[in-house]
Parts: sequence; C-alpha cells; structure tokens
Amino acid sequence: MMSDQRAIPFVMMRGGTSRGPYMRRSDLPEDEDTLARVLIAMMGGGHPQNIDGLGGGTPVTTKTAMLSRSAEPGVDIDYFFAQVAVDRRAVDFAPTCGNILSGVGPAAVELGLVPATDGMMQLRIRLVNTGALADARFEVRDGAPVYGGTQRIDGVPGSAAPVALRFRDTIGSRTGSLLPTGNARDSIGGIEVTCIDVAMPMVIARAEDLGVTGYESRDELDGDTGFFARIEAIRREAGALMGLGDVADKVVPKFGIVAPPAGDGAAAARYFMPWKTHPTMAVTGSQCLASCLMLPGSVAEGIAALPEGAGRGGEPFVMRLEHPGGTIDVEMDCQVTNAGLDLRSAGIMRTARLLARGEVMVPASIWP
Repeated sequence: MMSDQRAIPFVMMRGGTSRGPYMRRSDLPEDEDTLARVLIAMMGGGHPQNIDGLGGGTPVTTKTAMLSRSAEPGVDIDYFFAQVAVDRRAVDFAPTCGNILSGVGPAAVELGLVPATDGMMQLRIRLVNTGALADARFEVRDGAPVYGGTQRIDGVPGSAAPVALRFRDTIGSRTGSLLPTGNARDSIGGIEVTCIDVAMPMVIARAEDLGVTGYESRDELDGDTGFFARIEAIRREAGALMGLGDVADKVVPKFGIVAPPAGDGAAAARYFMPWKTHPTMAVTGSQCLASCLMLPGSVAEGIAALPEGAGRGGEPFVMRLEHPGGTIDVEMDCQVTNAGLDLRSAGIMRTARLLARGEVMVPASIWP
C-alpha cells in the first residue's frame, strides 16, 4: 500500500538536560537542504508548541543527533548535530551540543552502530560540526546500555547512570583560535566583552555591566526584552569581529554573563541560546565560560572563587558554575601561562536515558 508519509528509524533520548531523536546518518537525506526540511517536519519546527512534530516547544527539546561509524582512525562514531528552531522553519548546522553528546554513546549501541561490550564501555566521538573529539564512558550490561543509577544532575529530575565526557581539541572550535578578535577584551557598544572560542564561540560580559545581577531566574531574564535587545546588538557585532559573518539568523556565537558566586560555586553564570535563557547550562558553554574565568585579562578575570593553585600547573581541578537550575561541575586540566591559557582537556559528568524507539514519520512530499 502506498503511503504519503515516509518512516525514519530513530531512538528518542534525553541527553543531559536536552532531548531529541538520534538517528543513523545513512537513514537521512545527504544534501543539507532536503535534510533541513526533513528535520523541520520531524520536530514540528515553525510552531511555538511544535504541535506537528516531536519537539517540545523549547530549544532544548528541538535538538537532533545523526550518527555514523567514523572513517577516521582511532575514532568510533561521527556525531552530526542540528538545532531545529522552535517557532521558525529553520535549522542551524553550525553549532554542536554537549548535552545531546551525553546520549551519543548509548544511542550508538541502540542503533547498532557499535557492538555492545559488557562493562564500562568507552567510545571516541568526533563532533562533526566543530571537528573536536570527545571520549564518552558509560556502562553496558547484558548487551544493552544501563540507564538506571544514582548520578544526579541539576535540571533533570531523579537520578540515572553516569556518562563521563572528556573533551579534547576544543580551542578554536569554529574560528580556529582561542581569541578570534585577537584581544582578551573588546568594547562593543560601550560594554566590555571577551570573544572566546572553546567548544563553542561565545561573547561573554559581566552581568553588572548589562544592568543585571547574574543571579536572575530564567523567567526573569526572558521577560526582560530590553536586556535581550542589548545583548543581541552586541552579539551581532561580535560575530562579525570573530569572523563569523552576519549572525542575525545564526545561533553562534552564543552569549553568556558572569558574576561572583552566590553560593559555593566558582562563579554565577547565565547562558543564552541566544534568544532565550538556557534553563540550566550547556555543556559546551560551561567549558567556554570556565575557560574565560581562567583567562588572564578577560572580562571575567578576578570574578571566580577558585581552589588554591588552580591553573598553575598542578593537578586538574573542578570549577563549579552556578546556573538557573543549580550547578554544573567542569573538571579543568589547564595551565595559565604568560601567553594566555593552555587548556589540555575538560571533563563533565552527565546522564542519559532512552525514552522511545521506533519510526518517526515525515510527509513523503518533503523527501520523495
């Protein structure tokens, strides 16, 4: 029987504090224009509730992951990320997502892309969007990923099995350099910012310089239209200075603000996606913000409350960032040098859970 819909195999995963469908790249169109139309239909992009698709009406629930066996020596899985817009029919293939990365290892097993090995399984993953590498370590039992456990992360109810992520080669993820403008500080519209590229290109400012405290809730910030107008104007100019061109319709660079800690963290931080406040903290954003806090001469210099000797050539240390939903810990292996910052790696503990598996349907007219 002929159908006017086309079926695409998928597994629905929560990865960290985000969720979305994970699919084999080979089950999707090769050209990006058709792929974008398929992903928009799949997620219901262009409607504030994503009522005609799998999306959940927020940027953290309209994310997609496309996986394949890697042809690169020493790499197990290629992970291609796409961010589908909520209320616009648009897809951004430029950024990557560290929270969705949390589910890549288990999803690769679920999709049959790698053989399951009981015990603690480690995969090296290439983040196709940026070229960075990450190691994911998770448990497999009786041929299937383990999802139940005692690891808790702020922004997700309950607990689950841990997924340990360690990121490498993240400096200059899109721009090729730690400081794409060549400066630790730039002044844009009278506001001092640091334009920095670690895992995710970002524009970072001190909260107080933008007329906020940095301790506001997501709803408080999202309700401040004047604040978003200010940071968007800065972000667009910074994008051009960073060599990213016209970023008016792009989610990169992201914007972040920092303030002294309100609790037991190293600093308070808020991350923007970029037109909404992240409910917690992006994994990639946490690495970039932590690096900015360590960078001599940045707008964040002197803000962080750090362990004695942190970044002075000793052992890796944990930097705890306070966000709207709680905290996130970033294990930093770095050294502050006369030339700036030598970041060797950054580690994050996340969780993931399989939510559903099956076929997602898209109109056959979109992908004949």
